[in-house]
Amino acid sequence: MSSGTPTRYQQLADELASSIRSGVLRPGDRLPSVRDLRRQRGVSPSTIFQAYAQLESQGLVEARARSGHFVRVRRLLTGQPPEAAQPSGRVTPVAISGLVFELLGSTRDVDVVPLGSAFPAPGLFPFAALARGGARAMRRLGPAQISGALTAGDESLRAQVGRRYALNGVSLRADELIVTNGAMEALNLCLQAVTQPGDVVVVESPTFYAALQALERLHLKAVEVETDPVEGVRLGALETLLQHQKVAACWFMPTFQNPLGALMPDAKKQALVQLLARYGVPLIEDDVYAELHFGARRPLPAKAFDQEGLVLHCSSFSKSLAPGYRVGWAAAGRYARDVEILKMMTSLASPIPPQLAIAEYLVQGGLERHLRNLRDALRTQHAEARALIEQFFPKGTRMTEPQGGYFVWLELPPGVDALKMHHQAMAQSISTAPGVLFSADRRFTRHLRLNVGHPIDQRIRAGLKWLGALAHEQSAAALA
Repeated sequence: MSSGTPTRYQQLADELASSIRSGVLRPGDRLPSVRDLRRQRGVSPSTIFQAYAQLESQGLVEARARSGHFVRVRRLLTGQPPEAAQPSGRVTPVAISGLVFELLGSTRDVDVVPLGSAFPAPGLFPFAALARGGARAMRRLGPAQISGALTAGDESLRAQVGRRYALNGVSLRADELIVTNGAMEALNLCLQAVTQPGDVVVVESPTFYAALQALERLHLKAVEVETDPVEGVRLGALETLLQHQKVAACWFMPTFQNPLGALMPDAKKQALVQLLARYGVPLIEDDVYAELHFGARRPLPAKAFDQEGLVLHCSSFSKSLAPGYRVGWAAAGRYARDVEILKMMTSLASPIPPQLAIAEYLVQGGLERHLRNLRDALRTQHAEARALIEQFFPKGTRMTEPQGGYFVWLELPPGVDALKMHHQAMAQSISTAPGVLFSADRRFTRHLRLNVGHPIDQRIRAGLKWLGALAHEQSAAALA
């Protein structure tokens, strides 16, 4: 899962971005001149101009005429991300599917501004190349290959996926990978393999609503754990839960968590795996966004630190390469056999044509080039959308600054009702994902998750402007 060697300008941009985000370079600070950087780093002016242009596109710096480049002073951000939730720690029965269906059922309409969508823009993906690869692979398909793909999946695809794990420093057993109908089937099968009805599962706060739907379907109970908007699950809070509650499993997204975009550092992922191993609790790791990183390398999964086979790692190509192909997988550790049996008992097997198309594409070697282009597009869209949110939304709005993926999470000022905003926006054909979807107890009443995975065209700009005006209106009314 290597991202390839970054260019010199990309390396320089990443270093400066890290210094800005960590506070070493503060808002208003002047960046080194081209002459100084050329002397210090031994790089060409072209490299420096490209790096500064990228930082500008990310909204991190601004050019001032005849003065140079400066760290951008943000108009509305407090300098802090949204506040971490303080979940009660109580076990909660889950009943969220009706609300999800009601609120998100119409977001698939192509005429709706897709700020509540779960997918990036289709134009960012190489569908023509995938189709050509699929046609070549299908012409070579023999009967033995069809029967051999039941139930674990096509051998050539599993070999390619296993190779990408190895390139990212993750060692898997040969029989550990099971191909599934997207990551959601993988996650659901893994959850079913480690739980019984009535069991308690720990989820992040906020958490992805599909995790809550899976718990609801299997008659499981949720307990939410405090989750930092920047670094993910707070391990002290998690250990307190484990000490006082019988927990069957944890379902976490340590890399670019949906909806927060939080990225757990590698050392914290290792500590998480070790903590759960001490209590014998399986970790279902939802890792569908890791390829969409903005830094120089793909973040390690928690699976990389698993010594006990307790991490059930789930991912797919739906967010990074082939939306709609529904090709995912589980690397289910000691539970791989159980997951494979459940797969056989439910869907039996995943369709062969999309597996062959993706395997052929991977063999042809186009993935890394595509991923670089996709990351560049998402990085730019993130920056442009954040700048518009800063321009249009009321003072006091807080916003996450993810280092990958394509979501931002907004905490709106007191008095703003995000669910009311959603209904009013849908009447204007603008979709959002209101915060109440992301918690079993529907606590995030003034929060929004916005999709910034689409090019910032006039429709997106107008949609953000309209939402910002609505937030201004509600905030002002609350203060009146």
